[in-house]
Amino acid sequence: MKDGFVKSSPRFFGLIERSALLLIAALLLLAAVIPAPLQEQANPAITPNPARSAWFLLWIQEMVSWSRYMIYPVLLLGCLFMLLPWLPVGAHIHRAGWFPREQRAVSVITIILAVAIVLLTVVAQSLRGANWSLVF
Repeated sequence: MKDGFVKSSPRFFGLIERSALLLIAALLLLAAVIPAPLQEQANPAITPNPARSAWFLLWIQEMVSWSRYMIYPVLLLGCLFMLLPWLPVGAHIHRAGWFPREQRAVSVITIILAVAIVLLTVVAQSLRGANWSLVF
């Protein structure tokens, strides 16, 4: 490591650029094909059952439906994600790469948490019925 920089390859950044372009294209395609799940204008006299959050907050609503104290793991998770660039503390990366051996634990924890968030979102969106009961 020289002057605080990590050695990397131009091919690595080309891969990141192609991945980002592919992700943007997929999101634009999905946005064009799948309609926005907008509901009718809000009416205070009629409350939808179940009342759902926005799709990106459904995993939090799902966890809080188990217990009101489940908001604390959500806050802890937010703090953990903010600290990811500095974890693990003692590892020195000599070369940029996908899932470096020095940071394997951080990578695995991040993937597990991301999959858990997606699964909780799917459960809250698809498997919750009236009065927030599980419906198969």
